This record gives sequence, structure tokens and C-alpha cells, in this order.
Amino acid sequence: MSNYKDQGFNERLSSAANAKRVLLEKFKAQPRPDDPAIVEQRLARQALVAARDARMAERKATRAAEAARKAAETAARDAALKAEQTIRAAEEERARIQLLAQQKAARDARYAARKARGKR
Repeated sequence: MSNYKDQGFNERLSSAANAKRVLLEKFKAQPRPDDPAIVEQRLARQALVAARDARMAERKATRAAEAARKAAETAARDAALKAEQTIRAAEEERARIQLLAQQKAARDARYAARKARGKR
């Protein structure tokens, strides 16, 4: 075991004063906010933040452009599909009308034939 060293009151006061003096000297040794090195570090930090913000804005713009491109592709694909369905429906309607016209012509021909047989 180490020997216990009993410090007196004056020794404790002087060691506390020394500790305060060391801390004050350490604080005074720090560079001031207007020191050129500190200003340079602050400017470098601000430049890094600005560059990071620019990169983030560029990524955001790229994502927005990609989303707009995909939306435009989807809209174009949907419009083409709708146009194709409209054309197909028009062709089916034309075929249906043509079939009805053929059926009417056949019906009229049968009616005319029946009438011609009855008049003899």
C-alpha cells in the first residue's frame, strides 16, 4: 500500500489555484474566433456544406426527372393502349353494323322472294 500523504489546507489551496491557472493558460492558448486559421477552417467547413447541399439538390433533381420520365412513359403507354382499344372497338362496331346490314339485306331478299311467289 502506498503511504497516505496528508495535505494541509494551504497545500490544497495552492494546488487548486495551480489547476485553475493551468486551465486559464490552456484557454488563453486557444486561437481566437478571428484568427486566420480558424476563419480558414470555418470557410472550408462552409464550402463542404455547400458542396454537399449541391450534390443533394442534384440527386433530388435527378430523381424528380427520372420520376417525370417514368410518368411520361406510363402515360404514353396508357394512351397507346387506349387508342388501340378504341380502334379495336371501332372495327368491331363496323363489323357488327356490316353484319346487321347483310342480315337485313338477306331478310329483305327473303321477303321480296316470298312476295314474288305469292303474286303468281
